[in-house]
Amino acid sequence: MTPHEEISPEEEGIPDVQARTVEDRFARRVSMHVPNRHNPKLRQVMEWANENDELYAYWVACNVTAIERLGMSDHGPVHVKIVMNLAVRLLRLLLDGEVEPAVVSDYGMTREDAEVVVALAALLHDVGMSVHRIDHEDYSLFLAHDLLKDVLPRIYDGRTATILRGEVLHAIIGHRKGGSPLTLEAGVVRIADALDMAKGRSRIPFEAGSVSIHSMSAAAVERIHLTAGSTKPVRIEIELSNSAGVFQLDQLFRDKLKGSGLEPHIELQAFLEGDEEKRLFRSFQL
Repeated sequence: MTPHEEISPEEEGIPDVQARTVEDRFARRVSMHVPNRHNPKLRQVMEWANENDELYAYWVACNVTAIERLGMSDHGPVHVKIVMNLAVRLLRLLLDGEVEPAVVSDYGMTREDAEVVVALAALLHDVGMSVHRIDHEDYSLFLAHDLLKDVLPRIYDGRTATILRGEVLHAIIGHRKGGSPLTLEAGVVRIADALDMAKGRSRIPFEAGSVSIHSMSAAAVERIHLTAGSTKPVRIEIELSNSAGVFQLDQLFRDKLKGSGLEPHIELQAFLEGDEEKRLFRSFQL
């Protein structure tokens, strides 16, 4: 599975012409969906996410901060949708490999509940970007708290909803740099966020002239595939069009993998496609 398999063609990447008014931005609303796999609780989460204007407004504001004010990569609804699908797919591969989630081992809940934790954490992990890039993970916690108090009681009794709220918040804060996930679910969200590195995410700042090792290395990542591994539960295959893409893996993904708790469960391979490397830029000037 590639991160874009759950993204429709018109949603992939960021529109070339950014909408300006609130109405215009909502008119381009990205619908959230993930294979429910006979999980009615996860289906309820998707229904809630797609009808919640407050949540979508946070995602809109996240992209205004990231792309329009800071010239960074996508942190809005497309990024969120990709991360959520990657996270659920990654969790399911781990479950198929008999790796047990924390809500199962610690609270006697089900695998379906673990999917809810992962999906909600992915949906909410960056909402703090609507406040500021600096410490956005911390801001995400208090914004997500009220949203979780809305959605979880629709699905669970009060006690269970409270427990799961803490699990989701832990997974959110665990995705930050230097974060220390204590659960499988938190590690999954951390890795899924790092795996949204393909070229579509950095297209706007890169084409606007933001030539850096970050934008150039992201532009070199063509596709990402998640499959069952041969020696470990998960295999990640990354197709590169230029050697610069190795920076994404060696410097960025390696940092996210370290301390995630998923190190024993993931095998990764990157390879250059074709016989010649794609030219990414013609000049660079300081």
